Amino acid sequence: MKAIAVSEFKGTPTLMDLPVPAIRPGTVLIKVQAAGMNPFDWKMTDGIMNNGKTPHQFPLIMGVDGAGVIEEVGEGVTRFKKGDLVYGQFIHMPIGEGSYAEYAIVPEKSGLTMAPMRIQPEEAAAVPTSGMTALQLVDKLKLQKGDVILINGATGGVGSFATQIAAAKGLKVIATVGDEAAAKRMHELGAAVTINYKKAPLTDQVKSKYPQGIDGLLDLVSDKEKFEQNLDLVKEGGGAFTTLFVADEEVLKAKKLHGGNFETEGGPAALDQLSRLIDQGQIKVPVENKIRLEDVPAAVIASREGKATGKTVIIM
Repeated sequence: MKAIAVSEFKGTPTLMDLPVPAIRPGTVLIKVQAAGMNPFDWKMTDGIMNNGKTPHQFPLIMGVDGAGVIEEVGEGVTRFKKGDLVYGQFIHMPIGEGSYAEYAIVPEKSGLTMAPMRIQPEEAAAVPTSGMTALQLVDKLKLQKGDVILINGATGGVGSFATQIAAAKGLKVIATVGDEAAAKRMHELGAAVTINYKKAPLTDQVKSKYPQGIDGLLDLVSDKEKFEQNLDLVKEGGGAFTTLFVADEEVLKAKKLHGGNFETEGGPAALDQLSRLIDQGQIKVPVENKIRLEDVPAAVIASREGKATGKTVIIM
């Protein structure tokens, strides 16, 4: 089978011919139709999970998010059968049996579930990591219908899902944008207000519109200094999360806010919730770039250099 893999940590992603993985008890073999790209994929090849406890195998096939059809089920598998269309996070131990391949082996008891019926596999592959992160972030803020939430970094993958999920819950979403085209898109996804962060400092613009403060903050882009400035926008008792691990718990406590650094907890239950929202038409899945396996090395370079725009999905 064709796959994108590295031969060592920090190796160059290369299109390789590798054996189709052999089925094992408790696993399913998936004929992959599409894989979603995330920066975490190349961070894994750099060794972000190489902590001495997590086994890796080489060649290490890249990729976490994927969608496809079950080709074969291993002994003891009860949740799936041959022919099921599934999606989810393919990551498992050992690291290196990823989704950037024509076939992938995934344990039944992992972040895998039936794909939404309303969308195509290439859209489904764009959902798992970004969608679950967004869903859990919005849930953990514990906001009520009518509350105001600022999503800083709203136009990215997580931000686009968070905007739609928050709007579906009846929250008033303020989305940060960099231009008019992005503002139009965010309004279409459910944002009540857009703020162009290039026109004036974000905190000044939000304070002028909401002098009483906002109820929740999801900050997907700020460094420590900017995140702490943005905390001043949130009312006492409100919540604030960052996905960049720049939060100081003591600072949040002093400001009487809950939240902090956020890490996604993947699983079938969260994916099933996303599937329901998608099938009910409450979430659109934006896919800006569709590429082939041979295009992946260049796409990884673009992501590393911060030049990637929009969600990229690999079509097998």
